[in-house]
Amino acid sequence: MAKRLSLIVAIGLMLPGTLAAQSSADSSAIVQTALDYIEGWYEGNAERMERALHPELAKRMVHADPGSGASVLNHMTAEQLVSGARAGYGTRTPEAERRRDVTILDIYENVASVKVVARDWIDYLHVVKFDSRWVIINVLWELTPEARQQMGAP
Repeated sequence: MAKRLSLIVAIGLMLPGTLAAQSSADSSAIVQTALDYIEGWYEGNAERMERALHPELAKRMVHADPGSGASVLNHMTAEQLVSGARAGYGTRTPEAERRRDVTILDIYENVASVKVVARDWIDYLHVVKFDSRWVIINVLWELTPEARQQMGAP
């Protein structure tokens, strides 16, 4: 019986998805960081957006050039996202259509991967604990098919 229990515990420790050094406080802070990012955008709250981002953030998307069909890398900085929030671009999305679904995909030590589903796009965030605070350092994103169609993109 003791051998079986030891084997079950050992297998459990090796299963994918085991989160190392995760606390409920870390999970809550990671979710709050993602919400500050997306809700800061929707609310036009530049301070909230800035709080969520590392100053050297890179937000990237690959899309097809409409003329040639070649892949193009779209790159945004933390400063551009904060400026966009301050300009109120996200406030144009009606409240009833503002999606803000946050899912922590994985946490390991001081890094995490988080998925945010917004109305017009899906973001995959890399979040890092930096100076004792969780902040977004990378975002890879893609428009939803509906948003692409609405924009006339392929």
